[in-house]
Amino acid sequence: MFPHPGHRRTQTVRGAHRRAGRGGGVLPGLIPPDLKDEEADLLERIGRGERIEHYETRRTTSDGRVLDVDVTLWPIRNRNGVITGACSTVRDITERKKAERELAELYAQQRHIALALRLMGASEQIPGARAATRYLPSTQGQGVGGDWLDLIDLGAGRVGVIIGDVMGRGLDAAVVMGQLRSAARALALAGTPPCELIQTLDTFTRGLPEQFVTCTYLEADPALGEVTACSAGHLPVWLVAPDGTVSALPVPTGIPLGVGGVPHQQVRLPLRAGTTLALYTDGLVETPHSDIDAQLDLLTATLREVFATTPDLEGAADRVLHTMLPGTATYADDVTLLLVGFPAAPLDTTTAELAGRPSSVPEGRHFLRRTLRWWGLTALADTALLLVSELLTNAVRHAPGPLALRVWYSARELGVEVSDGSTPRPRARLADNAEENGRGLMLVEALADAWGTRPGPTGKTVWFTLLTAAAQTAGTPPRDPAGLSG
Repeated sequence: MFPHPGHRRTQTVRGAHRRAGRGGGVLPGLIPPDLKDEEADLLERIGRGERIEHYETRRTTSDGRVLDVDVTLWPIRNRNGVITGACSTVRDITERKKAERELAELYAQQRHIALALRLMGASEQIPGARAATRYLPSTQGQGVGGDWLDLIDLGAGRVGVIIGDVMGRGLDAAVVMGQLRSAARALALAGTPPCELIQTLDTFTRGLPEQFVTCTYLEADPALGEVTACSAGHLPVWLVAPDGTVSALPVPTGIPLGVGGVPHQQVRLPLRAGTTLALYTDGLVETPHSDIDAQLDLLTATLREVFATTPDLEGAADRVLHTMLPGTATYADDVTLLLVGFPAAPLDTTTAELAGRPSSVPEGRHFLRRTLRWWGLTALADTALLLVSELLTNAVRHAPGPLALRVWYSARELGVEVSDGSTPRPRARLADNAEENGRGLMLVEALADAWGTRPGPTGKTVWFTLLTAAAQTAGTPPRDPAGLSG
């Protein structure tokens, strides 16, 4: 019975009801034990005059093999229309079902790998910023694709935010996404400005075959009250102001990564305390039957309505998804949404302009001591004064003046920044026993809770932070020095 794959057999059975439960029945072959009730159900349907098309089941052959079979059954009637039997056509589909299972296993494996690549660097929680993220993988084809987002603690109260979309789905798109995400995070932690970061990713993407990638990178500095942004062809970022108004962040769109030939533009914009930024990929707003501009208008209206009644970001994210993608659990493309809020500015901030001369070191120490006394942070004075002396001394010796000493504090930490007109950024190094120099930044690294450097419009900034007593009591762990570890 069923001597080779694809074999078809047609059988006419008289008195089908009487044969139910016997080994042969309406379907050739023996019924496996777990399907013992199947034939009775089929016979009942035949008895009602029903024709059964392409019913897939299993049967055991006389030599003990279990085959997948495709069955078509129809009733046989006599001249009076009375059902007297049934006829069946049975086709062996074992090879086809095997191929389907192997294909399903392959898709599952690729989906698992793609998800692992996506989750390999899960976004961290950033002090001073609230965030809610949503990711819904496509339910078509190979599922997980090239959407990614990341929040990066840049130190000194600054936050890096990036969102991107690699065209396509499946393992290829996920691999490219993983490469770009890792590269972007490393560049951000090294203090690369948004425009340079996007240009570097553009050069990197040009070396990848047939890739179309869009992304946006922002650096938010709540202490300064500004955000610096650069876009590579990505959808607009929406800004929800503290009063609930919604507008597009005025960032030049730029061209996608990998195209080359056209420089990307960076803009610096004000960022008020209490502002929320909404970033997303095209799966949230693009549907086969909707105009993209109409969908963007809907998203604007939704954000306005949601933030008027839902202060919680997690609840707001759920409501946005429910409105933009109502009543569906199937997605033609990945859906990614990031809401990031900056709820509070520093409690205070102050800046001193200093000349590029040795006397600026004691002047800076005096300014910092007076500031900490005024803020009630004298418990941090000894460490802060020692570290600011090191930063000011380095700036006086190695950089042209003038210098800027900026001090700020929040409920979590004290921040001290020294800016100068030199572009080379210092790094910690191990000094030989005979050397008089080279130990200053090692001291900063040892005593500060975090420290780092970043380029500026006309030079560089070296900074350090110290946790306040309240943060230390709460058990807040010190962070890695930004730019030195990833």
